[in-house]
Amino acid sequence: MLTRTLKTLLLGAAAAVALSGAASAGTLTIESWRNDDAQIWKDKIIPAFEKAHPDIKVEFTPTAPKEYNAALNAKLEGGTAGDIITCRPFDASLELYNKGYLVSLNELSTMGNFSDVAKSAWTTDDGKTTFCVPMASVIHGFIYNKDIFKELGLEEPKTEDEFFAVLEKIKSNGTYVPLVLGTNDQWEAATMGFQNIGPNYWKGEAGRKALIDGTGKLTDPAYVDTFATLAKWAPYLGDGYKAQTYPDSQNLFGLGKGAIYAAGSWDISTFRAQKVNMGAFKPPLPKGATECFISDHTDIGIGMNAKTKNPADAKVFLDWIGSEEFANILGNELPGFFPLSNAKVTLSDDVAQSFVNWRGECKSTIRNSYQILSRGTPNLENEMWNVSAQVINGTMTPDAAAKQLQDGLAKWYAPQQK
Repeated sequence: MLTRTLKTLLLGAAAAVALSGAASAGTLTIESWRNDDAQIWKDKIIPAFEKAHPDIKVEFTPTAPKEYNAALNAKLEGGTAGDIITCRPFDASLELYNKGYLVSLNELSTMGNFSDVAKSAWTTDDGKTTFCVPMASVIHGFIYNKDIFKELGLEEPKTEDEFFAVLEKIKSNGTYVPLVLGTNDQWEAATMGFQNIGPNYWKGEAGRKALIDGTGKLTDPAYVDTFATLAKWAPYLGDGYKAQTYPDSQNLFGLGKGAIYAAGSWDISTFRAQKVNMGAFKPPLPKGATECFISDHTDIGIGMNAKTKNPADAKVFLDWIGSEEFANILGNELPGFFPLSNAKVTLSDDVAQSFVNWRGECKSTIRNSYQILSRGTPNLENEMWNVSAQVINGTMTPDAAAKQLQDGLAKWYAPQQK
């Protein structure tokens, strides 16, 4: 017996529209997990598209994030999924393409507006086919409290030496937690720690691709040195950081008790709501480095249901998603989620604009555990969570952390068994 919730999920957007009579048979429906964005799609994005294309109607029909993958798969298998599919990055969407649920979008004219890095989350392993239009990424760096910096006479650090000097000044003052990050939930240690500063050590895409083709190892100095720098954060994280959860960190910084926050750009809107007077700086350069790299991680794409009854209109809509008009709407309505196209985007949120500006100063890469390398057991991404937290906590050395990652990857990934 299906539960009422599951029945509702399986009913799908198309069926719901048919029952309500709210939309015509020619309406394009969008499947998405971003239910938080429903009002923005209804009030901003869809009206802009329909103004340019009055003969095409669009409806945004999201599912709760935790239920999306299962619900979408059930709808696709049952033939009730919407025309447009919002795509998770990497393996989940690649599997949908391999099963024939998504189609190649190589022929879209605006696909040329995206770099290979931007398309990597929705491109086949051989690099020949892109099956979702890249929509948005999140960028890593550091958010700081401007009032605290002014009070203590601090400036944005550009090098790691300057970064640790700033942390030391804040610690010496004794009023604020110098660097806000907890290790209780583990994932922040890897995502806002290891993956934040690491690209400057492994040279972004060059290092990431070397792990995939086997010419690079996780025991190489770049990874050991990243962990060694991460270990130096511990004295500045404040009392109780080992028990500190992600919401604890958000609250601590949001309440003005912490000076610097190891950040994902998605937190911008959180701190805006808490009225934090904030600025941002990119990951400081290690000693001797002259070129900078940022984690500009692909997060949301959008593709076409292979069984849509209206492929021509669906492609018109997806082509528009790659436009400069869409990029500017998205970037301003969802600060901290950044358009992935090469379109010129001017953001009204100054901190969000700071993050985007780094694209013109540094080379972009994505988190090195996401493409291909977390398909086996042990899962590299989850292993990174664990060892990054242990390194910060002082329960594992940088060398041991790197060795655990390398040994785990070599257990199942052939290019790393050479």
